[in-house]
Amino acid sequence: MKDNTRKWLKENKLVRTAPGFKGTIILANHWAHKVVLTIAQIAEIAMLAILFFTVVLRYVFNTGIGWAEEVPRLMVILFSFIACAVGVRDHMHVCVTVLYSKIKNPKIRKALDILSDFATLLCGLLLLIYGASYVSKLMRVTGTLPMTGLPTWVQYSPAPIAGFLMTFDSILFLTGVLKPDDLYYSEKDIDYVELVKERDKKNKEVK
Repeated sequence: MKDNTRKWLKENKLVRTAPGFKGTIILANHWAHKVVLTIAQIAEIAMLAILFFTVVLRYVFNTGIGWAEEVPRLMVILFSFIACAVGVRDHMHVCVTVLYSKIKNPKIRKALDILSDFATLLCGLLLLIYGASYVSKLMRVTGTLPMTGLPTWVQYSPAPIAGFLMTFDSILFLTGVLKPDDLYYSEKDIDYVELVKERDKKNKEVK
């Protein structure tokens, strides 16, 4: 059992991979992402199950449940914000690289990478600060959601969570603790153009 647990932790990068304070920060980063990703996965599965059950009730039994629309909406908000933050960790968001790909100077490329991380940091701080401020204000009022009776602030709580993750990741990238090729969710993209060039070069050398 212990061996299986240790293997699972290692496969999910939930063990220390570097010594000292840097290793502790990276480990905390991995655990933070693993926790919120698990929450997002549970939310998505729950949403799909509720929607399926609602459709069956509606079309088979000609009935339904009152909270079946409100809860999935909360789930969508939750995993959408978490997915936004997760995309920052592995630089998976859509980007335009027409100019970037044409720049060969590594210093200019590095400056653009820093600018990108800094812009992401600002977005994360806005979500974290203003999201947390708005949630704290709503906590002081007595409003509730109409169908579930949950406090109103619940539907806005994913914003500061996503902001925290985005800020955390951006700071680690800007300080060099995390490298662009230090991927957690995905694998490094294959540059097929470079592969073709290398293949052609080898073919010319053989000839």
